[in-house]
Parts: sequence; C-alpha cells; structure tokens
Amino acid sequence: MTVVVRSASAHDGQAVVALWRACDLVASYNDPDADFRFAKAGACSDVLVGEDEAGQLLGSVMVGHDGHRGWLYYVAANPAARGEGIGRRMVRAGEDWLRARGVVKVQLLVRETNTKVVGFYEHLGFEVAPRVVMSRWLTETPDQP
Repeated sequence: MTVVVRSASAHDGQAVVALWRACDLVASYNDPDADFRFAKAGACSDVLVGEDEAGQLLGSVMVGHDGHRGWLYYVAANPAARGEGIGRRMVRAGEDWLRARGVVKVQLLVRETNTKVVGFYEHLGFEVAPRVVMSRWLTETPDQP
C-alpha cells in the first residue's frame, strides 16, 4: 500500500482528531482539538498525516522538539488498516521531520493504559528509558487524574 505523508492542514483537524479517538489515544483531561491547533501553530511542531492514493486518512503523528529532544505524540494508524505498516510509516515520517531540523534523539511516552503498543515500539528500535517523569498542572481542568 502506498502511503503519502504530508503536513496536515487546518481542514484535516476534525478527521485527525476522529482518528485519535478511534485509536483510544485521547485522555479525558486532554483536548485533542486544542492539541492539534497548538501543534500546527508552533514553529517547532507539526501534525503529519498519511493518506492512500484516494486521499483516505490512514495515519497521523504529532511531532515536536525542544531544540534537543524530539517527541512523537498521537501516533495513530486507522484500525481498519492495522498490520499494513501505517504506524511504522508514521513513526518514520516523524523521525524524518526531526532529522531535517537537526534533532538527534526521539522520545515518546506510552500511557500505562496503552502498554499493548510497547512491543510495536520496541520492534522499531525504541527502548524503555528508566526515568522518573514529574508533572504539575498549571491550570485547573476537569477530570485531571
């Protein structure tokens, strides 16, 4: 299957967010529409989409960097096309986007409720990095864990 990867447009937002939801990538405390808009507006971030020859959305990845480390978020493959290399293609597209900007390391986080994807990422050469991740909410939002 041929997958064409491009930078998402504002017009793609609704379909991309629907894909993220279909892949169970959205947490109750995240606003995926705001995440999409924020990534598209940033100089150091983007949302990439993968489509088939007919323009059907097959996958996505949100990518960004802090000048040192690159990050992949919302790596998604259309559930109807799983096992066809879409996820692998989207990870590679995100990595290529980072390489083009001189970023030499890529990271991603896997929610503890989504551990079924760990093997997929290990197969692509990712490894579990023993770290303590600390966070603090800067604003109050409903449904924060």
